[in-house]
Amino acid sequence: MAVIDVLNSKGEPVSQTQLPDEIFDIPVRPAVLHEVVTMQLSCRRAGTASVRHRGDVSGSTRKLFRQKGTGRARRGDIKSPLLRGGGSVFGPDPRSYAYKVPKKERKLALKMALSSKFQDHTLTVISDFGLGQIRTAGFVQVLDALKRRNALIVTDRQNEILELSARNFPGAKVLRCEGLNVYDILKYNDLILLESAIQPILTRLGGNPQL
Repeated sequence: MAVIDVLNSKGEPVSQTQLPDEIFDIPVRPAVLHEVVTMQLSCRRAGTASVRHRGDVSGSTRKLFRQKGTGRARRGDIKSPLLRGGGSVFGPDPRSYAYKVPKKERKLALKMALSSKFQDHTLTVISDFGLGQIRTAGFVQVLDALKRRNALIVTDRQNEILELSARNFPGAKVLRCEGLNVYDILKYNDLILLESAIQPILTRLGGNPQL
């Protein structure tokens, strides 16, 4: 198992913890990460683009003029796509872009994303942020002490003080461990784990419990 320092809110090491190699130190395959990130972004697409087709336009179905004898091209009703204000042809309809990749592949991609942060030395474990009240300046002060300005922070449970303190800081995001995903891990330059969040991550990904 890999050993990593646990820092306090001042950026000072206070202890050490073990990270299982089968989760935090496996070979990273970009193709797997790409597949899962593409799936996540596709699932987030709204798919609400829509046009009004001929049957959706209000208007009479009466034939505008007789078929023959006028010298003009034959014409249907006023809702014809060829007329101004008529329906659209071959336009988009509401649809879902969501699809799924196998569960094992999603879990493997999450392990690879965590491993990439550990291997790049952009993974930090902190014992506690030590925020006594909701204060963005205090939150930024801790990030400065950790030398991390663009980071995803993972907690084990709801932490209202931390979440609200980080809300107005654009360079960071607080995420609970049950919502941990590949896209958010790769989006931010650094990954900060609360020490208490490591065990739930191991449980979720099937790692060996810490001793």
